[in-house]
Amino acid sequence: MAKAIDVMSLYPKDMNIYGDWGNVLTITRRLALYGYEPRLHVYNQGDAWPEHIDMILGGGGQDNGQKKITEDLFLRADELRSLAADGTPMLAICGLYQLFGEYFETIDGTRLDGIGIFGVYTKGRNVRMIGNLVEHAEQFGDVIGYENHSGQTFLREGVQPLGTVDAEGTGNNGEDHTEGARVGNVIGTYMHGSLLPKNPAISDFLIRTAVERRYGAFQPQQSEQQRADLARIDAAAEQARTVAAARPR
Repeated sequence: MAKAIDVMSLYPKDMNIYGDWGNVLTITRRLALYGYEPRLHVYNQGDAWPEHIDMILGGGGQDNGQKKITEDLFLRADELRSLAADGTPMLAICGLYQLFGEYFETIDGTRLDGIGIFGVYTKGRNVRMIGNLVEHAEQFGDVIGYENHSGQTFLREGVQPLGTVDAEGTGNNGEDHTEGARVGNVIGTYMHGSLLPKNPAISDFLIRTAVERRYGAFQPQQSEQQRADLARIDAAAEQARTVAAARPR
C-alpha cells in the first residue's frame, strides 16, 4: 500500500487566480508518480480543519478575495503558525503571501492584518508590477514565473528572500531586487504561471520535505512507467522554462 501524504489547498474558492490551482495539480501528480498516495483536502472558510496536514498550498486573489478570507484566516492563525514553526512545507502565492506577513495596506488605505509567519509588510500602490519574470534562488536555481501585483512588499531586517531579480521595477517592491520570502520550510512568492509546473525543483523540495517529516526518509516506490512519466513531465517543464525565460517582459 502506498504511503499517504495529506496536502491542503488553502482557500481555493477566493484565492485562486492566474492558474494557481496548477500548483495543486502538480504536487498531487508528482506525489503519485513517486509512488505516494496524495490525499487532497480543500479548505475554504468555515470548513472542518483536516486531522493531518503534511503540506499547504495557497494561491493569489484580488483585494476583495483577501477581505473575504481574513476573518477565517485569523481563526486558523495559531494552527498555521504552529505548523510553520514545526517545519510543515507551505507555498503561499501573491495574496496569501501578503496575508502570511504582518499586514497589507490596500490602495484605499484599508489595513488587513496578516498572521505574521513572514516578517514582511505590504503597501498597495497605483503602479502594477506585471510581466514574465526570472529570479535567482540559491537553493532552486532560476525560478521562472509571472508576476501581477500592485502591492509592494518589504522584508524586515534579517528575513531571507526566496530569490533576487535583476531588473528595477520587478519582484517584491521594484526597489531592492528581492522576490518572495523564506522562513523555514515556508515559501512566499508573487510568482504565478502556475509556478510549480515550470519549477520542479521547488515541487520536489515541498514533496521531499513533507515525506521526510512524516516518514523519516524519502524513498520513492516507482514502477518503470511512473519513472518514464515523471521524466516526460520534467522534459516538458524544461522546454516550458526555456520558452518562458525568453519571453519579453
